[in-house]
Amino acid sequence: MTSRRTLLKTLVASPLLGLNQSLLSANSDLITPLPKILKSIPKSGEKIAAIGMGSSRTFDVASDSPKIFSLSEVIHQFIKAGGQLIDSSPMYGNSESVIGKILEQNKQQDKVFAASKVWTYGKKQGMLAVKETQRRMRIEKMDLMQVHNLRDWKLHLPTLHELKAAGKLRYVGITTSFNGQYKDFEKVMKTQELDFIQVNYNIAITEAAERILPLAKDKGIAVIINRPFEKARLFSTVKNSKIPEWCHDFDCHSWGQFFLKYIVSHPDVTCAIPATSKVKHMKDNMQAMRGRLPTQTERQKMKSLFDSL
Repeated sequence: MTSRRTLLKTLVASPLLGLNQSLLSANSDLITPLPKILKSIPKSGEKIAAIGMGSSRTFDVASDSPKIFSLSEVIHQFIKAGGQLIDSSPMYGNSESVIGKILEQNKQQDKVFAASKVWTYGKKQGMLAVKETQRRMRIEKMDLMQVHNLRDWKLHLPTLHELKAAGKLRYVGITTSFNGQYKDFEKVMKTQELDFIQVNYNIAITEAAERILPLAKDKGIAVIINRPFEKARLFSTVKNSKIPEWCHDFDCHSWGQFFLKYIVSHPDVTCAIPATSKVKHMKDNMQAMRGRLPTQTERQKMKSLFDSL
């Protein structure tokens, strides 16, 4: 019987390896994965993985729910694949607590870029909210705290900057997932010191690319993208279609990877945060962070294909 080690040596020596690299790389037990796609945070130069993880709805379960076991595996696979940024919010029910419990049980707090949000009114409540997020996520120093959907941002941003100056968090940002907030969002971007913004953008909803992303580039602000699948609606559009073979040229082998690679190939995007509670979907999402990104010409081809379906 051929041993696994012998099989590996045979594959490495094979002249066909180069022709099949993109397919073989999907099996990380046999072949070293394709290079990981990293993006720089403009204000610091720190690099983070281009695919992160959202937690809206997916991690909102009871702390003693049997689903904790499968969610623990989702986070395990995320980190194993090189993922870093995990984003949550008090708005997401029990998500912060569930994430924190899993990270602590698996001793993984130092392996993630922990991000959450302030979603309340009033300066005092904002301070308490940050402490509560730290307690729930079991993270002593949050990597990123954001004002959720601009809620009471005039009070919360100064508070977050105070905490950053005191060394209690690393980065400060604001978020929105609504096109209707863009006018106010742009005003805050233009007048406030920000390390990150988070905004909705995908292959179907592209207004942010026209208004928000160019401004972020000008201001040197990192960009996190939420709603990358438009709450799964994008999959409904392509459900009866097969992904074209030309997508394999940029190491893309599923519609999930197609949607994510379209987003993170935008030069002004730092990280996309798809949310899932399924291990197989997490593994697929993380493959979008490997290999080559589509060129501008290929991005236009992707957009034209999607619009034609």
